[in-house]
Amino acid sequence: MIDFPILSLLTFLPLVGALFILTIRGDALVVARNARFAALYTSLFTFALSLYMMNNFDGSTASYQFVEKSTWFPGLNIGYHMGVDGLSMFFVVLSAFLTPICILASWTSITSRVKEYMVAFLVLETFMIGTFCALDAVLFYAFFEGVLIPMFLIIGIWGGKRRVYSAYKFFLYTLLGSVLMLVALLYMYFQAGTTDIPTLMEHGFPRDVQFWLWLAFFASFAVKMPMWPVHTWLPDAHVEAPTAGSVILAGVLLKMGGYGFLRFSIPMLPEATEFFAPMVFGLSIIAIIYTSLVALVQDDMKKLIAYSSVAHMGYVTLGLFTMTAQGIQGGIFQMISHGIVSAALFLCVGVVYDRLHTREISRYGGVVKNMPKYAVVFMIFMLGSVGLPGTSGFVGEFLALLGAYRVDTLVAVLATTGLILGAPYMLILYRRVIFGPQVNEDAAEMLDMNWREIVCLVPLAILTIWLGVFPNMVLNKVQPSVDNLISRYEADLSTTDVATTNTGSVVAGENQ
Repeated sequence: MIDFPILSLLTFLPLVGALFILTIRGDALVVARNARFAALYTSLFTFALSLYMMNNFDGSTASYQFVEKSTWFPGLNIGYHMGVDGLSMFFVVLSAFLTPICILASWTSITSRVKEYMVAFLVLETFMIGTFCALDAVLFYAFFEGVLIPMFLIIGIWGGKRRVYSAYKFFLYTLLGSVLMLVALLYMYFQAGTTDIPTLMEHGFPRDVQFWLWLAFFASFAVKMPMWPVHTWLPDAHVEAPTAGSVILAGVLLKMGGYGFLRFSIPMLPEATEFFAPMVFGLSIIAIIYTSLVALVQDDMKKLIAYSSVAHMGYVTLGLFTMTAQGIQGGIFQMISHGIVSAALFLCVGVVYDRLHTREISRYGGVVKNMPKYAVVFMIFMLGSVGLPGTSGFVGEFLALLGAYRVDTLVAVLATTGLILGAPYMLILYRRVIFGPQVNEDAAEMLDMNWREIVCLVPLAILTIWLGVFPNMVLNKVQPSVDNLISRYEADLSTTDVATTNTGSVVAGENQ
């Protein structure tokens, strides 16, 4: 049993590292080197803490663990409340795992304002981990929105040619949706008298109000995922972001929308969730099919992977709103798998981009001849993205489709077409880059992966296969929280049905 505030330490340790980096002085080269090492050591220690937390996590219970609670604003009933359960624990570990990889991936590619870049990434890590640990709505909102600031700076300062446009588009899209969520949280606070998330789950908001609250949350979480048709900011952000920015954006930030549905929309607003589930299914199917077709015609590697991310997130929303154990577990597993595979694919793009400084697929070809190690790891992640059995991508998609099949056969059949469409664009990408004709001399002269790139990609490759072969490592710890979520959801709906029936009986009696 952990007897110290490990969640606060996990959340704010990166912020301490960022403050330390700000104090570094000296020659520009010395400052850059020290900033890199300080950021790397801080993120590695944070990751080690997250592993310690995961090792001490009790996967047999659905209750919140490592809880920290204290009064934040006396008189307002707003507190500092932290805790994790099966729905959030793995996202904390994922955030802590990807951050040191991002810092390593930026080791040589970021040469200007290195100190500020490392500070931005550590601050971003604090906000990411805090989002998944917060059990107070105000605290959650502060972390959830705080992510925008460092990510806006990472894209806007260290991005590509259209970085300012992409950064503002990303910021405005996500901020607009989040404003509606803030209005919903304020209403819930005035109705329930608290911002404590577990208490809000027990409050029982009126049916008519639930619809408006659900739509307000949906506006924020759908943009964050992103769902079709509010996904257009994602390809632009990915294309212009530096490699590490794309990794953390795909690996963690997109998961905040799905986590928001699990933490707010489904448990707090069950009747509205049941009512709007068909709409979510429709949007998910459109996202899966449409963005897969769009990915097929992309010439830019980053844009292709970005559109594939929207399709994969379609499986997440599809699974979560089936309200079946298989569907929700599949949605959660798909988020974790996508966080690993998609992050790795962007790292693979970064490897060749650092050598030729172009993302155009046509500029490459026959890379397997001079980069065999790169060809092997790229193949593993490509197959993981396609959902080959034996990789992590298969487990999440299969469970999500199984949950959808139990609810609506037609929805499952339409969603399955995404698997058929998903294979061609990834296989075509791999064939053209790795096995295509070696027509460009500069591509033929590229060196294979160096030790730093191997250190970044090999752990991700191992996880892709490991989770595909042993998915129960995740599913067993997630299951109690999923079962609890479903049982509470069904109990809330049955209570409402009974109340509605009784009300109808009383009215009928009065009319007689």
